[in-house]
Amino acid sequence: MTEMVYGTVRVRENEPVLPRWWRTVDGWTITCVFLLFGIGILLGLAASPPLAARNGFAPFHYVERQAIFGGLALVAMLLTSMMPPNLVRRLGVLGFAAALVALALLPFLGTDFGKGAVRWYSLGFAAVQPSEFLKPGFVIMAAWLMAASQEINGPPGKLYSFVLTLIIVGFLAMQPDFGQASLILFGWGVMYFVAGAPFTLLAGMAGAAVFAGTMAYENSEHFARRIDGFLSAEVSPNTQMGYATNAIQEGGLFGVGVGEGQVKWSLPDAHTDFIIAVAAEEYGVILVAVIIALYTVIAVRSLWRLMRERDPFIRLAGTGLITMFSIQAIINMGVAVRLLPSKGMTLPFVSYGGSSLIAGGIAIGMLLAFTRTRPQGELRDHFMQRRQ
Repeated sequence: MTEMVYGTVRVRENEPVLPRWWRTVDGWTITCVFLLFGIGILLGLAASPPLAARNGFAPFHYVERQAIFGGLALVAMLLTSMMPPNLVRRLGVLGFAAALVALALLPFLGTDFGKGAVRWYSLGFAAVQPSEFLKPGFVIMAAWLMAASQEINGPPGKLYSFVLTLIIVGFLAMQPDFGQASLILFGWGVMYFVAGAPFTLLAGMAGAAVFAGTMAYENSEHFARRIDGFLSAEVSPNTQMGYATNAIQEGGLFGVGVGEGQVKWSLPDAHTDFIIAVAAEEYGVILVAVIIALYTVIAVRSLWRLMRERDPFIRLAGTGLITMFSIQAIINMGVAVRLLPSKGMTLPFVSYGGSSLIAGGIAIGMLLAFTRTRPQGELRDHFMQRRQ
C-alpha cells in the first residue's frame, strides 16, 4: 500500500544503470524538453537568417550554433539526471560558488555588447552569462540551507539563504538585470513558503520588493524607460513591443505561413527574447498553444512527483528549479503579448543562447534527478528518524 501511495519502487539487484535510469526517470518531461528544443530549431530557421545577413554570417549561422549549444544542453541534462541527489547537491554547491565569483567580477571583466547592461564574459568565439548558471546552483544552495534548518539543532539556514539571496539580487541590480533579480527573489520566496514561512513574512517581503522597485524606477533610467513603455496607453509601431504586438495580431489562428513572417526583419532579438512573436506570426495561435502545453506538462508532472517526495532537500530544490523554469517561460511570453514590461529573458530551450540553453539543460537534469522514483522505505521509518 505504501508503494501505491508514495510512488516508491522495488530495488532490482544488479540492474544496469541505463535500464534503471529509464525505469525511474520522468519520460514525459524528457519528451517535452526535446519537443521544445525541436520547435526552437524550427523557429530559428525562420527568425535568425535576417540577423545573420546583417552581421555578415552565413544564413543559418545562428541555427547551427543553437544546434551545437542545444546538443550540449541535452547531453548535460541526461547526464545530470542519472546522478544521485547527493552528488547533484555537491556539484550544485560547487557550481554556485563558481558562478557567484564570476557574477561578482562582472563589473571589472565583463562586457555589455552595446546593450547597456554588463552581463557577459566575452570569450571571442562565444559569450558566457554567469547569471544563467547561477540560478540552478542558487536553488541547490538555498534548498540545502533551508532543509538543514529543519533538523534538530540545525543552523539558521532560512536566514542564511535570505542573506545570500539579497547579495545575489544586489549583484544583479548593479548590472542592471532586474529581470533575473526578480526571478531569483521569486524562486526563493516560493521555496521559503514550501519550507513553512509564515504568510505575514511573505507579505512583508512583497511590500519590500514593491519599495525596491519604486526606488529602482526613480534612480535607474534603464528601468524607468521600460516601465514607462509598458504603462503607456499606446505602443509605438517602431519599437520592439510594437513589432511584436503587430506580428502576433497578424498571425491569427493559423499564421501567415512558413517563411512569410515580417517581424524577423525588424526585431533584432527575434531569435531570442521575442521568439514567441515569430511563432505566433508564422504558425499562429496553434503553435503558441502547443508551446504553452509543453511547459505546462513539465511543470505539472514535476510538481506531482515532488509531492510524493519525503526528503525536505529534494522537495525544496525540485520546487525551486521548476518554479524558476516555469516563471521564466511565463515572463518571456508575457512580455511578448505586453502583459509584462520588457525583461530581456529567453524562452527556455526555444530561444537562441548558449548560456541559457546549457544552464537550462543542467537545471532540468537536476530536476529529473530529484523526481526519479526511488525506494524511500516505510513512512513510519521516516518519522522515527526525525524523532531520533
